[in-house]
Amino acid sequence: MTDTIFAMASGRPPAAVAIIRISGPLAHAVGAGLAGKLPPARQARIRTLRAADGSVLDDALVLRFDSPASFTGEDIVELQCHGGRAVVDALLGALAAIDGLREARPGEFTRRAFENGRIDLTEAEGLADLIEAETESQRRTALAVAEGGLRRQIDQWQQNLLSLSARAEAAIDYAEEGDVGGDPALAADCAKLATELGEWLARPRVEPLKEGVRVVVAGPPNAGKSSLLNKIAGSERAIVTALPGTTRDHIEVPLSIGGMPILLTDTAGLRDSVDPVERIGVERTRGLVEGAEILLWLGDPDEAPTHPRRILVHPRADLPDRKVVPHDAVATSAVNGQGVADLLARVGDLARAILPAEGALALNRRQASHLQAAYDALQHAEKAVDFVLQAEDLRVSREAFDRLTGRASVEDLLDSLFGRFCLGK
Repeated sequence: MTDTIFAMASGRPPAAVAIIRISGPLAHAVGAGLAGKLPPARQARIRTLRAADGSVLDDALVLRFDSPASFTGEDIVELQCHGGRAVVDALLGALAAIDGLREARPGEFTRRAFENGRIDLTEAEGLADLIEAETESQRRTALAVAEGGLRRQIDQWQQNLLSLSARAEAAIDYAEEGDVGGDPALAADCAKLATELGEWLARPRVEPLKEGVRVVVAGPPNAGKSSLLNKIAGSERAIVTALPGTTRDHIEVPLSIGGMPILLTDTAGLRDSVDPVERIGVERTRGLVEGAEILLWLGDPDEAPTHPRRILVHPRADLPDRKVVPHDAVATSAVNGQGVADLLARVGDLARAILPAEGALALNRRQASHLQAAYDALQHAEKAVDFVLQAEDLRVSREAFDRLTGRASVEDLLDSLFGRFCLGK
């Protein structure tokens, strides 16, 4: 029998209200033991909660949910009590003393929802991202996935794929019976579905939205990189001196520009050096420049690295000898703030093209890898020389979708994913 579990499903006390959730086969009996007669399903009632010895614990709002129409797919009771520490501790202590009841592990409520078919793996990932969202863009994108937007799209693809598989099996039967009719349109329909998956694979991914668009500030030593970073960040995050080579390692500053997450990175100046420590910093800088999604170059434009999203920056524009601004460069000053707003606007425009559209569905790396596998198999099916090979390729594509939704075995992934949740989720 599945254990009955409990945990606080709201923020830590003190608070106005605390929510304690109980889920499992004993949930209703436990709830009745505390609150007396439970209200009808999905109707809230005020009840006095009592400990096993009859002492009053609190007056709380009690809700009952019946399996399978609940978040976890199990019987659930939720207690919405006063949010003081003493009240919460007393209720949790009373629950812990009940035989057959135990405290939930992190993410266990959501994992039960997944295992009982209430949500699929993509919705669980969306919910984890929603809990961790720090910007409006992150919230909207995570909510679209958590509410089942991606699952519904995958369901359509899977239904289409099942139809293609059935047609391939029927074509095999025709061939075995010597009927040459077969299904001449099957290859074209495989190609059509592959094209749709390819369009989704070409969309912006969710990682830049979660981790921040990597904006790297690079250039020669003493070009004003650290001063510019400090000005943008609004604080002294990087050490600034007149000595070239002061910055030996990169410094990362998470920011939000127009609600978009940015990871601004200051780097060591690019130059040849005999100093072994500085040389390590320079090599790291080269790697960061290559991996940058947006590059801010504070050096000679003719020496700027090739990059698809590069912004030329003309720093220290407040100085008399820096009045001539190179073509296409943004003139900035860390002293008076000149040009910083314009620079951030250009960064925002480039970042917007990298990030998913506001509230749009976006794939993460795991989801994209399985969708890529399904896409590759469909392309093989399109080019297969007979129906038997097409049927096998379509089976491989179906398996990729099963891994995508979590219907195939992904135990290690589940442990990692649900470990991101808090106890009450």
